[in-house]
Amino acid sequence: MNRNRKVKILATLGPASSEEAMIQKLHEAGADLFRINMSHASHDLMRTLIQRIRSVESRCGRPIGILADLQGPKLRVGKFADTKVELKPGQTFTLDNNDAPGDATRVYLPHPEILEAVKPGDRLLIDDGKLALRAVKCDGKSIVTTVVSGTKISDKKGVSLPDTLLGVGALTEKDRIDLDAVLATNDVDWVALSFVQRPDDLAEVRKIARGRVGIMSKIEKPQALERIDEIIELSDALMVARGDLGVEMPLESVPGIQKQLIRACRRAGKPVVVATQMLESMISAPVPTRAEVSDVSIAVFEGADAIMLSAESASGDYPVEAVSMMASVASTVERDVNYPGIIYAQRAQPEATGADAISLAARQIAETLKLSAVVCYTSSGTTGLRASRERPQVPIIALSPIIQTARRLSVVWGLHCVVTNDASDLGDMVDRACRIVVSEGFGKPGDRIIISAGFPLGTPGATNMLRIAYIGSDGLSGI
Repeated sequence: MNRNRKVKILATLGPASSEEAMIQKLHEAGADLFRINMSHASHDLMRTLIQRIRSVESRCGRPIGILADLQGPKLRVGKFADTKVELKPGQTFTLDNNDAPGDATRVYLPHPEILEAVKPGDRLLIDDGKLALRAVKCDGKSIVTTVVSGTKISDKKGVSLPDTLLGVGALTEKDRIDLDAVLATNDVDWVALSFVQRPDDLAEVRKIARGRVGIMSKIEKPQALERIDEIIELSDALMVARGDLGVEMPLESVPGIQKQLIRACRRAGKPVVVATQMLESMISAPVPTRAEVSDVSIAVFEGADAIMLSAESASGDYPVEAVSMMASVASTVERDVNYPGIIYAQRAQPEATGADAISLAARQIAETLKLSAVVCYTSSGTTGLRASRERPQVPIIALSPIIQTARRLSVVWGLHCVVTNDASDLGDMVDRACRIVVSEGFGKPGDRIIISAGFPLGTPGATNMLRIAYIGSDGLSGI
């Protein structure tokens, strides 16, 4: 299945899209990988969804990635005697460790880590910022606040802490149990870690995972931005989780942060996903708003590796239409006359390594000679990531003998992944590349391609060779 599209689409599965027939429709409409939200999926459902995705993968013959999104810490207030209370700006309101039902003066906060970490002056945002409080007095057992804005609070509403660095890690006990279940399947490619605040948050999940899955850090806390370079270095990929980020940061700052994170990931050669509310109105409408189309197009113009659908595909009324629309917008943007210039202007300088220099040269030669494709042999996925980092205008075919590598690379910009045996010698390497380019619809007899590989063949991380080849007249060999 030749997408003819560089940016990838990540679709969330849910009640509207859990059946195998619907998963296949979403894949055919343009979904390159699927997200299982562990906030809502039981372990049995997760295993069922994985089996259904793999069944679709087998029928379609294309590697499909799977992302398990861990819930992370969910901070909520307790319950009220009357389920909700009315408040007034300027009044005093207390959050404490008393589990008695709340009233108009106080409510239970079942999170001692918050009671201990909040300092006078810190903000507490309730219910996605609909109620804003500011701490006045803190003693480790209660937080006396002043109501800044908003007029009501009700049972179990979420708490956001934009000014507070919590002492607990991003991995909760539920997350540890979920992560063990995910790893036990041996069939999930990415794990997303929610509410990352510091590089240390990645240590525990890395220790548990031991390289069996890629680690995607979700950036949704302002504290993460303060140490973003370290977080990127320790992550395999990033997700710009704009929902919670837009609660804890001024809304008007989120587009700039999105651009900053995309560029930082491109410099580092790490995949980056832009997520949340991209086609939100398509949860209940068959077409998006013009603003949503512009939002998707901006992420594509900026060179994001992937764009994500959440409730649109998980629980919306038009999941297939949402994926089709996202694919259509992305394809149209990539054909725009301004797109190559914008992508070129954002290219990062290569690292001073032989492999990076080879990837740069492959892109320059392919564009100068107007070749049909860049073909890279990659075992670990590193060569594929380097080829994508260059953002060439020609297609990139990533050939790997390892199905797990091909699946993990399904989130990476521009990579068309094919699972194939390692080449036995240089002649086989050229013939195999030419044959696959033709069979996958990226070239025809007489076209030229460029091949990057490591020699000796099959050596991971040893990209050190370029070869320009003509596709033979039989379409099965190279010259």
